[in-house]
Amino acid sequence: MKQFNHIDLRILKKYDTPGPRYTSYPPAPVFTSEFDVRKFEVELILSNQFHSRGDLSLYFHLPFCDTLCYFCGCTMMVTRDRARIRRYVGILKREIDLFHWYVAPERRVGQLHWGGGTPTHLDPAEIRDLAGHIWKRFRFTSDAELGVEIDPRGLTLEHMTALKDSGFNRVSMGVQDFNPRVQRAVNRVQPEEITEKAIEWSNLLGFSSINIDLIYGLPLQTVESFELTINRIIGIAPDRIAVFNYAHVPWVKPHQKLIHTEDLPSAETKLEILKMSIEKLTEAGYWYIGMDHFAKPEDELAVAQRDKTLCRNFQGYSTKAGCDLYGLGMSSISHFANIYAQNLKKLTEYYSAIQSTAFATHFGYEMTRDDKIRKFVIMKLMCDLEVRKSEVERRFGIDFDEYFRDALEQLSSFVDDGLLSISSDLMKIEGMGRLVLRNIAMCFDAYLPHMRTEKPVFSRTV
Repeated sequence: MKQFNHIDLRILKKYDTPGPRYTSYPPAPVFTSEFDVRKFEVELILSNQFHSRGDLSLYFHLPFCDTLCYFCGCTMMVTRDRARIRRYVGILKREIDLFHWYVAPERRVGQLHWGGGTPTHLDPAEIRDLAGHIWKRFRFTSDAELGVEIDPRGLTLEHMTALKDSGFNRVSMGVQDFNPRVQRAVNRVQPEEITEKAIEWSNLLGFSSINIDLIYGLPLQTVESFELTINRIIGIAPDRIAVFNYAHVPWVKPHQKLIHTEDLPSAETKLEILKMSIEKLTEAGYWYIGMDHFAKPEDELAVAQRDKTLCRNFQGYSTKAGCDLYGLGMSSISHFANIYAQNLKKLTEYYSAIQSTAFATHFGYEMTRDDKIRKFVIMKLMCDLEVRKSEVERRFGIDFDEYFRDALEQLSSFVDDGLLSISSDLMKIEGMGRLVLRNIAMCFDAYLPHMRTEKPVFSRTV
């Protein structure tokens, strides 16, 4: 099924502006340090007393990497000190024990993810140790998704075997670009052969899903050079592909100053690369979920979108709607009940909190009724690509057109451009509207008008 007859670069240029990715609503810059650890603890207790039958989604942040990728926007640090890594794993296990004490015993884990940093910077013994501790503390559903981010560089079959033996069934690996000049420019030299070996091991060991991450907008990229990477990825045929837009924000991530700005592709070239990538991947049979995600039509993400059960959280698109998300490790974010809560971002402060037998919550946010209404609409658009006004009205007891009078006025340009249709009851993303989902969602965001800063706090939407 062809999703696009034509991708109009004029439309992409028109809506290329900074905006939230809506892995949460309100977006993270709204979180505040006034939200303290006591509030988090109270909500955790209440959540497990009154919603104890719901499944859990657990995220573990493993921040260490072997080398610095100049484009990286993650909370990470470079170390080759194995003692330092082992200490972190030990502290993380203490946080797991603390959190486990609050969780109702009948609750099951339906989703688990290790991110970073580089989780496979742990050695095989450390992988087994941490995973074994998690399995000791929690019970899992029979169909639980256990995903892990891997780096083919430095990866061994022993790493992959340890992950498989620990219950992981999904892997995600960064490729970014196969072009050697681009790799050198961003300090991530990753020969194609080692990526192929990582995929070979994943298939050999029976991992059920493989995702590959690419980035467009990196230095020295051209449409022609990135097309070679896209063609190779299509040949590898992973289950899922993410094509991210590089966000050059050296005022946020100072190490990005190591990238020569004169080597970055122009805004025009970036859009042409995006256009080519979408066209080639969809022509190859991948279903464009939206944002930067593609999946094979039979993949659970694509099926969930068609069945309108897709959801979105800090891990991106997910099929596990309804799970309470708990983040463990430095900088991790939790979302359950009415709150968002983020752990401390500095390693020493995170250690100090956990060693004093306290949660490491640094800041967060308690949602209002208006937040819940707007989040529901935004997530429906981002995931289902449509929202029924009558469903919102029944759920929240509002008059949709009156409540969102201002938003509907802002949406008129999207309707005029054929990106959105609005009837008496149905608001539906059309055609190229999938490419500007963030822009459409921004019309329902009550916080954006009050978030004007000298430097953008969000990546560009296209």
